[in-house]
Amino acid sequence: MYSVTNPATGELVEEIPNSTDEEVRAAIDRVHGGFAAWRARPVAERAAIVLRAAELFAERADELAAIMTLEMGKRINEGRGEVGVVVDIFRYYGERGPELLADEPLPIRGGEAVLTKEPIGALLGVMPWNFPAYQVARFVAPNLVLGNTILLKHASICPRSAMAIESVLRDAGVPPDAYVNVFASSRQVPWMLADPRLVGVSLTGSEQAGISVAAEAGRNLKKCVLELGGSDPLIVLDTDDLDETVKITATARMRNCGQSCNAPKRMIVLGELYDEFVDRLAKRVAEYYVPGDPADPATTLPPLASIAAAEEVAGQVSTAVREGAKLRAGGRRVPGPGAYLEATVLTDVAPGMAAYHEEIFGPVVLVFRAETEDEAVALANDTPFGLGASVFGTDRERALRVARRIEAGMVYLNKSGGSEADLPFGGIKRSGIGRELGALGIEEFMNKKPIRL
Repeated sequence: MYSVTNPATGELVEEIPNSTDEEVRAAIDRVHGGFAAWRARPVAERAAIVLRAAELFAERADELAAIMTLEMGKRINEGRGEVGVVVDIFRYYGERGPELLADEPLPIRGGEAVLTKEPIGALLGVMPWNFPAYQVARFVAPNLVLGNTILLKHASICPRSAMAIESVLRDAGVPPDAYVNVFASSRQVPWMLADPRLVGVSLTGSEQAGISVAAEAGRNLKKCVLELGGSDPLIVLDTDDLDETVKITATARMRNCGQSCNAPKRMIVLGELYDEFVDRLAKRVAEYYVPGDPADPATTLPPLASIAAAEEVAGQVSTAVREGAKLRAGGRRVPGPGAYLEATVLTDVAPGMAAYHEEIFGPVVLVFRAETEDEAVALANDTPFGLGASVFGTDRERALRVARRIEAGMVYLNKSGGSEADLPFGGIKRSGIGRELGALGIEEFMNKKPIRL
């Protein structure tokens, strides 16, 4: 079942049956059959529809934010902010699409050639619950402009978000056979990937889900893009305003109740700043992040997406403490209904502990001490993940030098990471394959076809 359960109260609000195998096959047939007509429409027309979708997302921001708050506990203001990013993404591809898809002359010896940019067919998108609108936008906006058609399987706790997004796209003018939402189950995904009518898949989700989807895609010779987990480092080399640095790092980690793949999860602080940084961070986390109703704009700490998620993160914290980590703030489940967990700060996490290498997907900050720049870089890179990273320092050249040494798909200087419509997003190592957003994001499911003149 797809179900809506309010994580602030534990109340079951709605259940929606999974699509049957026959309904899934019919949906695949629709997007496959709609590809020829959608790709045949001029790029300018497709781009105009995507621009109209941006306008409608902006108009319905409050509605979409309220749905996210109900389904997965997102703070209402963060929900509105997420829709704002969705608007930026649709607007970017709507405005830049024709330029990004224009033919490019290819300099070759002894003649002329041109690189054409064409869609490849019907794609499957498997989306997560933590950013119910933004994750969909990253995949959908560029591919609609390119001319691919899309079958979208959303997370099982986000059926209302899925339907609201489909409604926006339909009202914007996306044909009913160019974008189709389906309430498929995880059990159905393998045989969906085996269907020759679907030519590629994009998944945002857990490492294990990525391994499963990549295996099926490879077995069936399908292109895949994977955005998986992360354990992003944030290195503090030095600062001329420690309170502001602590505020920025705490805000970045606690955003979306810590349920963000590219949030800075491991703070690595040089020795002379370490003790004071930890003291101020623990104080801020304990005093500022107070559990409350996510629908109330004054709330600073919402629930996690589910009771199971809260219990899992609490268990990870307990295990870390049992193995020798020091609890500096929080760490406990909040009594009463709802999926609440206190905002938490852990130090003294060492190699060999589970928390050293695993991703903790909740409001938990790990702080590490490094005595030198080299040690900080070594700590940053000692992870199976490689999504994003941040470097804070007053010397720009030094910060840039450190950034170049970090093994990650993207690095931010004196920023806490995030997402921008025109900046490529993606990771290396076990954080995924491929890039989304920016000029690179429209190329992943593109046939770059050279024509020799």
